[in-house]
Amino acid sequence: MARATNAPASRRRRKKRLELAKGYYGGRHRLYRSATETVNRAMAYSWRDRKVKKRVFRNVWTLRINAAVRAEGISYSKFINGLKKAKIALDRKILANLALEQPKVFNAIVQLVKQNIK
Repeated sequence: MARATNAPASRRRRKKRLELAKGYYGGRHRLYRSATETVNRAMAYSWRDRKVKKRVFRNVWTLRINAAVRAEGISYSKFINGLKKAKIALDRKILANLALEQPKVFNAIVQLVKQNIK
């Protein structure tokens, strides 16, 4: 019986991996082993950084809200506490957007919060 090499399937597998490594420098896009290592690392980083991206955005929103609230003479933590007391259910993303794009609306929210703190 002839030796079976599974050639079409293994060629397809290697071709797919090299296709993923397209655009990498030097042997990283030409040689199967280095391409595999690089692609594996890239995939691990992309998975990790999709999680990190969410953390980073939350920090950005917090910074924007803090800057806008301090201009109104109140601290971020007191503002968030006042939001909860006033039963205003807006998340940080929406608040940061309001602070950036519609300052009048945001200032109205800040005034409501100030009334509920006292």
